[in-house]
Amino acid sequence: MTKIADIRARTPDELQTQLLDLRKEQFNLRFQRATGQLEATGRIKLVRRDIARIKFVLHERRRSAASQPKA
Repeated sequence: MTKIADIRARTPDELQTQLLDLRKEQFNLRFQRATGQLEATGRIKLVRRDIARIKFVLHERRRSAASQPKA
């Protein structure tokens, strides 16, 4: 599980890369669950929450950048 402070310390490019990796992992976990091979069922929940945290921080940054006045 990634803490929100750790996520905020990363650059947007790093966050996009991590988001892509987590989505791939989420896909693989869902596939394993469907085929009955998944042993660590709690991992699905952790990955889903990490994805949500990253998306929240990315959206937060976009929103703050858009609200700043342009000179």
